[in-house]
Amino acid sequence: MSSPAIPRGSESNVILSLMRSLYARWMYRWESQLTSVDNNRVIRPLEWGIEWTRGWPCGNGFLPAATSEECEHYLRAYNVRAVGASDQFFAYRTPSDFHLEIRPVEVFSTRQVPDRRLERKVSGTCAKFLRFSSPVRTPYEENNVVNARWFPARGKSALVVVPHWNADAIAYTALCRILNRLGISVLRLSMPYHDIRRPAEIQRADYAVSANLGRTLDAARQGVVDIRSCLDWLEERGYQQLGIVGTSLGSCYGFLAAAHDRRIQVAAFNHASTYFADVVWHGQSTRHIRQGLEPAISLERLRGIWAAISPMSYFDQFARYSRRSLIIYATYDLTFLPEFSRQVVGEFERRGLDHKVAVLPCGHYSTGETPYKFLDGWYLASFLGRSFKRLGG
Repeated sequence: MSSPAIPRGSESNVILSLMRSLYARWMYRWESQLTSVDNNRVIRPLEWGIEWTRGWPCGNGFLPAATSEECEHYLRAYNVRAVGASDQFFAYRTPSDFHLEIRPVEVFSTRQVPDRRLERKVSGTCAKFLRFSSPVRTPYEENNVVNARWFPARGKSALVVVPHWNADAIAYTALCRILNRLGISVLRLSMPYHDIRRPAEIQRADYAVSANLGRTLDAARQGVVDIRSCLDWLEERGYQQLGIVGTSLGSCYGFLAAAHDRRIQVAAFNHASTYFADVVWHGQSTRHIRQGLEPAISLERLRGIWAAISPMSYFDQFARYSRRSLIIYATYDLTFLPEFSRQVVGEFERRGLDHKVAVLPCGHYSTGETPYKFLDGWYLASFLGRSFKRLGG
């Protein structure tokens, strides 16, 4: 007996479904390989980090050494106050020591075995860097001096580029030069504890995101304040249209800055997510942090402790200001899970905010690989170029 004939349309759907399945498996395998290149991640146990809250605004007294239960209650209560008075929590004084300096370009690799090709690529190259004292003070002198490479262009438009977690110091320089060709000046920020700001005792930017809960909060607050200080400098130099581009962790910092600074008229979030804790808990690249946290705390409790640095906490603040936004996320992302990114998009849609969405057919790490880095760059450059042109930049 012959088998029943498969309708042509159904046969095409089966083949298409099979191709998608094979592509997905290949992409997940590749993404996992890219994640495992960095083999120097350190598992650290949970630390409450209460001492980091001493100089924060929105305080209600300082908690001395106490039990774990008291530390958790203190941090959760602090986050409630910080979210409720977020303009105060992210407030700062404009630095008074802005200056440009010329110095050699360095890579500052976070890998256990640095890529010597990158070292040779920048050998003998010098560039201009904006330097100033961060309004947020930490115990690490290297981290207290903000660093931002300056890519000037003609025109009235300028933006701050905020890289991903553990980015080396030359990441995103190609994007900066492309934006220069569009007449957009760029400050490429070194985030807290990254590249030249990294304390000598660590090989990676571990102090920016770690199982030390208070320090992670402080690093994010410092990142937001440093971004806003860069905007102060750009405004002082006469730039009238200002924007921000953030990738991964930089996207989180960028959203928090945009939610609290009306000067940001154009924003691009390259990988977006909802709650800081969810990314750390579920992300492939932060499994070592979860390993340190999980015996002592649950995701729900962690979400409350990091609420003050979670984009989802600040959509009301973000919606106060009129701006154009781009949200980019990746279909096969194992670090910023796509369902979280879709929740962010849903919030933009629910509130009727001016935005555009681009979905990449790759993962988190593979976004930086050929050919996907060109697609990502095209989305960013075309959106920024058109948006600033609309503003008259």
